[in-house]
Amino acid sequence: MDRICIFARVSTNVQDYDRQVNELTALAHRNGWIVEAVFSEKVSGVKRNSERKELSRMVEYVQAHHINKVAVTELSRLGRDTLQVLEVIEQFNRLGISLYIQNYGIETLTENGEVNPMSQFLITILAEVARMERKTIRERVESGYKNYRANGGKVGRKEGYKKPDDVMREQYIEEIRLLRKGYSLRNIAKITGTSVNTIRKCQSLILK
Repeated sequence: MDRICIFARVSTNVQDYDRQVNELTALAHRNGWIVEAVFSEKVSGVKRNSERKELSRMVEYVQAHHINKVAVTELSRLGRDTLQVLEVIEQFNRLGISLYIQNYGIETLTENGEVNPMSQFLITILAEVARMERKTIRERVESGYKNYRANGGKVGRKEGYKKPDDVMREQYIEEIRLLRKGYSLRNIAKITGTSVNTIRKCQSLILK
């Protein structure tokens, strides 16, 4: 009998995730799954996956309790944009966590822990959409830089600039927490999307 976690997300305080939880709980009962835990979050604005505390708590929970399935009502519950969704799916695949997507009726991994061909097709599409989104953002940024320079502006950090320690501790709170738990630099980089060099700087803060 499968043991699962439910994950629900809404984007504003006026929304409620009870409907998502109720639907997934009913789904679990129909399939004979045992719901071990429910994780839900309200995320407004732009937040990196590393800043989503409930998502991090869920990943830690499923690893600690050897649970290999997470259920969501739809892909948009994983993140507010394509890149966030893709990052979560890829992270789950690396950790051997199968994601059940209710509205598609598919799981990302097979019983043997292999990537489901149907979900691989979905991931391929998501990756391409994310690539196009990143390309569009990069082009907009580059265009903004060109306009700024054309008007006499200067871009980039001042020579010798270094973020204050308190700013680093606040900005990279999740990375520091994982370092204290003994996670390797590379694993933290995979989980949070932060570069190894930046995580190394966070590590030096702990040693101070």
